[in-house]
Amino acid sequence: MTTAVAERAAPRSPGRLALARLRGDRPAVGGLVIVLTLILLVALAPAITAWTGWAPETFDKAAIDPNLGGLPRGSWGGIGARHLLGAEPVTGRDVLSRILYGGQISLLIALLATAITVVTGVVLGLLAGFLGGWVDAAISRAIDLLMSFPSLIFMIAVLSVVRDVNRIVLLVTVLAVFGWTVVARIARGQVLTLKHREYVEAARVGGGMTGHILFKEILPGLTAPILVYATQAIPAYVGAEAALSFLGVGVRPPTPSWGQMINNARGWFMTDPVYLAVPCLFLGLTVLAFTLLGDGLRDASDPKAVRG
Repeated sequence: MTTAVAERAAPRSPGRLALARLRGDRPAVGGLVIVLTLILLVALAPAITAWTGWAPETFDKAAIDPNLGGLPRGSWGGIGARHLLGAEPVTGRDVLSRILYGGQISLLIALLATAITVVTGVVLGLLAGFLGGWVDAAISRAIDLLMSFPSLIFMIAVLSVVRDVNRIVLLVTVLAVFGWTVVARIARGQVLTLKHREYVEAARVGGGMTGHILFKEILPGLTAPILVYATQAIPAYVGAEAALSFLGVGVRPPTPSWGQMINNARGWFMTDPVYLAVPCLFLGLTVLAFTLLGDGLRDASDPKAVRG
């Protein structure tokens, strides 16, 4: 009995407190459920399409009515047992399979871009904040230079000019080049606060190497803000990939993409609104879910934060 009381009375770690606050945040939990469901669906895309019998590039002329200009047969864009989310006008390609494989592309690009952004930004921010001097000046000027660029116009120009390159690699590279600056600024500001803490000074006096101090003493203090930023960066990159593909400079056919599907569906909005609604719904839910999760992590790691 005494042990149980002592365990309940013992102060919980900051991580456990944050997890408890996150569990009590219903919008964040809902966002997490949607995110996990989406990841499971796109991970199982090969199995799901094998079960339905429709690969993303398989044409189904039987699903199209040539007398109606290529519209899918039936109501609601051809939704039925044959095509669970309908069929694409003219080609008859299965919308479900294209949504799932398009989700793979969107999440892959977003996750890779976020990983590169976070690693690059954290390393450079650590160096700038801890070393100071000319290192800080050089990194800070590079951040200012990149942040002064009209990034969207520059990305469109680069993606339009560079053609004979893997589009996924190119998209990840372009997004990461302009994304690491925010992480670097966050990391630099945190390091300027943490590097004068007692445990850091003790490690320095004890003869700790710079790398040890940076990655063993200071980096753990950056975990919460960087995790929050990463969770909020993923939906931004999903939206950016969709926007670039919508403009025709992102993922190119025959590789499916949500932005590409939305662009193709514009001309069918009046006659087949379901074809436009489905990719818009998945894109909107994905961005909303990651945003809710990111807001929940921010509030859980900072109990003084107030949700707007």
